[in-house]
Amino acid sequence: MEGAQPGRDVPAVIDNPGHSLTQIVGKWYGIGLASNSAWFQSKKQQMKMCTTVITPTADGNLDVVATYPKLDRCEKRSMTYIKTDQPGRFLSKSPRYGSDHVIRVVETNYDEYTLMHATNTKGSEVNTIVSLLGRTKNLRPELLEKFKALAKEQGLSDDNIVILPHTDKCMSEV
Repeated sequence: MEGAQPGRDVPAVIDNPGHSLTQIVGKWYGIGLASNSAWFQSKKQQMKMCTTVITPTADGNLDVVATYPKLDRCEKRSMTYIKTDQPGRFLSKSPRYGSDHVIRVVETNYDEYTLMHATNTKGSEVNTIVSLLGRTKNLRPELLEKFKALAKEQGLSDDNIVILPHTDKCMSEV
């Protein structure tokens, strides 16, 4: 994978013969986020739990809409994850920020949690993002630890990892 450093390759997607994009669709809560990007470091203290709604597109890709509290309003960010030949691996482009994203579902059981890894590239800058999504606002402690361990395996430090504080704001937005 381009941008990966020796010893920090992204773990393979769990071998799930029943892997299906339809199983990952629906509403998720953003539980944990980790990144080495300057933007994340400057904003992480203000971040709160968000919702992410994943819906399939007619051409087999995924529309992903994240809704999160920002000051006194609910902000939405939309992206289309374009499927690749590798199950659980997607590509996306952010016209707003001019960045390219490679997104991988690292591990999921579909009905409780999903661990994702993304590499975002803008020019010569490459950033890592690890996220933990849950079907509910509260996940088992061992899943939080699994998320932190994955982030550290990707070269991120404790200072790069946030368990997002609970909020009721923007949670019913879809």
